[in-house]
Amino acid sequence: MGFFDRLKEGLAKTKKSFFGKIDDFFKNFVRIDEDFFEELEELLICADVGVSATEEILDTLRDKVKDERLSSPEEIKKAFIEILKSTIGEHEGLRINTKPSVILVIGVNGVGKTTSIGKIAKFLKDDGKKVVVAAADTFRAAAAEQLEVWCNRAGVDIIKQDAGADPAAVVFDAINAVKSRKGDVLIVDTAGRLHNKKNLMDELAKIKRVIDRELPDSDKETLLVIDATTGQNAVNQAKEFKDAANITGIIMTKLDGTAKGGVLISVKRELNIPVKFIGVGEKVEDMRPFDPDEFAMALFDSEEE
Repeated sequence: MGFFDRLKEGLAKTKKSFFGKIDDFFKNFVRIDEDFFEELEELLICADVGVSATEEILDTLRDKVKDERLSSPEEIKKAFIEILKSTIGEHEGLRINTKPSVILVIGVNGVGKTTSIGKIAKFLKDDGKKVVVAAADTFRAAAAEQLEVWCNRAGVDIIKQDAGADPAAVVFDAINAVKSRKGDVLIVDTAGRLHNKKNLMDELAKIKRVIDRELPDSDKETLLVIDATTGQNAVNQAKEFKDAANITGIIMTKLDGTAKGGVLISVKRELNIPVKFIGVGEKVEDMRPFDPDEFAMALFDSEEE
């Protein structure tokens, strides 16, 4: 099964829950009035598209219906889907053009940070890149061991120290390793943290200083891992992290486990941070760079269109 098929399968809950209701809604409406927009608003909110994103989508649809004098269910449904697609935005890949480049991965425990690192490492290796992973989450018991399992699956090098070691020291060693091994990408795992845990945020700042000092001219990405199944809590979490760290992209995991995949639209619209990777399963190949067109095809296309 190719990734597109896995993506369609992974988004089945969202498609059935949300777009099944959308199909029924457009088939059954009688006239376009305020009740029409209120019902559509409720469907979007229930899919975790978010309040501000929903308002913008509906305002745009109102203008389009008025300006283009749309009246038939199919015309309006088509216009609605096109607006959703444009809200998702354009593809924004990783900025890793230097050798080496650095990807710093942050997020709270339980969102799938360790597995995401392993899967991204595998993707980059399959793309011909030499990858080194720094096990800088030295606070959580067995974190390095779990990461090592995933690195072995991906076939990439890992640099680690004993539990409780200075995370910045691990990163320093990993930078030397990626330089000496002529690596292309250094991926840094960090401790699961909340934005308000000052000691952990200070530790993250220390790691960043080491990276900036040792690799001043390297491309750097800071990716926040969020769990799609937590819905708007994931958006709120991302907002808080955005204030505390210079996040350049989102890794959205567990899209296959939710009927509220609209949260991806909400993240992009409300935070203006691109979603760079999505996960739709447990296997190492079930995570890929986010392709908005592919996502839209998997989510919006139906036999009836």
